[in-house]
Amino acid sequence: MAAELVEAKNMVMSFRVSDLQMLLGFVGRSKSGLKHELVTRALQLVQFDCSPELFKKIKELYETRYKKTSESVPQPHRPLDPLTMHSTYDRAGAVPRTPLAGPNIDYPVLYGKYLNGLGRLPTKTLKPEVRLVKLPFFNMLDELLKPTELVPQNNEKLQESPCIFALTPRQVELIRNSRELQPGVKAVQVVLRICYSDTSCPQEDQYPPNIAVKVNHSYCSVPGYYPSNKPGVEPKRPCRPINLTHLMYLSSATNRITVTWGNYGKSYSVALYLVRQLTSSELLQRLKTIGVKHPELCKALVKEKLRLDPDSEIATTGVRVSLICPLVKMRLSVPCRAETCAHLQCFDAVFYLQMNEKKPTWMCPVCDKPAPYDQLIIDGLLSKILSECEDADEIEYLVDGSWCPIRAEKERSCSPQGTILVLGPSDASGLLPTPSVNGSSALGSTGGGGPAGSVENGKPGTDVVDLTLDSSSSSEDEEEEEEEDEDEDDEGPRPKRRCPFQKGLVPAC
Repeated sequence: MAAELVEAKNMVMSFRVSDLQMLLGFVGRSKSGLKHELVTRALQLVQFDCSPELFKKIKELYETRYKKTSESVPQPHRPLDPLTMHSTYDRAGAVPRTPLAGPNIDYPVLYGKYLNGLGRLPTKTLKPEVRLVKLPFFNMLDELLKPTELVPQNNEKLQESPCIFALTPRQVELIRNSRELQPGVKAVQVVLRICYSDTSCPQEDQYPPNIAVKVNHSYCSVPGYYPSNKPGVEPKRPCRPINLTHLMYLSSATNRITVTWGNYGKSYSVALYLVRQLTSSELLQRLKTIGVKHPELCKALVKEKLRLDPDSEIATTGVRVSLICPLVKMRLSVPCRAETCAHLQCFDAVFYLQMNEKKPTWMCPVCDKPAPYDQLIIDGLLSKILSECEDADEIEYLVDGSWCPIRAEKERSCSPQGTILVLGPSDASGLLPTPSVNGSSALGSTGGGGPAGSVENGKPGTDVVDLTLDSSSSSEDEEEEEEEDEDEDDEGPRPKRRCPFQKGLVPAC
């Protein structure tokens, strides 16, 4: 059915005005209008209501039109003359003379795309097509224009390449009924993507120099350059799909797009898509639905990582995994990593998706290797550990697949004033008893705030020991005391010191 549909579209593209009018009259549609309007109407009919009777009529008109050239198998041909197209469209003032892909590509490739996404006519040699990478935040709904090369028309450095297309009623309805991501920005969009014309692998978005995009009569904003703080490093431009929806005619009217670009030797291709833009929360929900790895599988992976390697001289008994996200330095909520990563450490999927929504890089923050969305998994084992272990910021996996929390010892903080140790027992009221010898004070001094052992208001002071003194200071004090003792020995016998405490009291150690 798909092959017949493509064949019917290709045959309609080669019809003249009289053939188109006969086809539209056969199904009771309006036959008035310019040729490109008749082609649009006929292709919409083929796209959405291609019955066997309609297909038979198209084939009959086609065979009648080309029976002189081929009666059995129609040969590849040029269905529309560029001069005829120019003269037809120029009268309406709707189509520029410069084709998007140059003179080597048939016009139906361009105008067929704006007429509901037709492909090229079958040829003997098919060139490989340019492919673009899939973008996680965009679901493609329709392909409006296949990747088409921008071919310069002259030797000027600044080139212009136009294209026109029209949306189908279904596409217009999808755009109008879609929700708003932010004021003025619909979720369903028509986007322009530009990349290198390289067919070896899927290409990422890449803008040519001096790019400017004009939609109908207004210029569309293109992402600017990121400023570079490093000397000698050129600023980079984030190359993303360009949203054209807000400047388009959301009706059956044709839309004209003109791409201005700098011709500096490299070849570029452009494509148009109808997409639905997703948010990071939607991608997270999808990941939670289809991307959770079972805890037992994660446990088996841990065992494999810690399995003894006979060629290794070092035996690994465990591996530590942090429960803190390396992106935001907060505790993990949705532990995630790429299947292609060799490490067990995870990052938080919530913040990872939010960061790539603003600036898509898709690089693992742990190993700095590519971690695309379709390779992300949620670690079911670590999710279970996070719910069971709430008082630790790090765990260790053991060789048998089990785990144990690692709790960091709290550092003991010392007061800058030092710790004061009061020697001597206290009474029931919490005050020290008054030490006295023979009913009088031991030292007899009454000055306020005096040294340890002094008496204030009839009450003796307490002995204070400064624990902040280090061993060097204590050794210095001992040397000074020894020197004083030597001096006293020379002078004479030293008087005995009286103990400031009552008999039977032992100072606290």
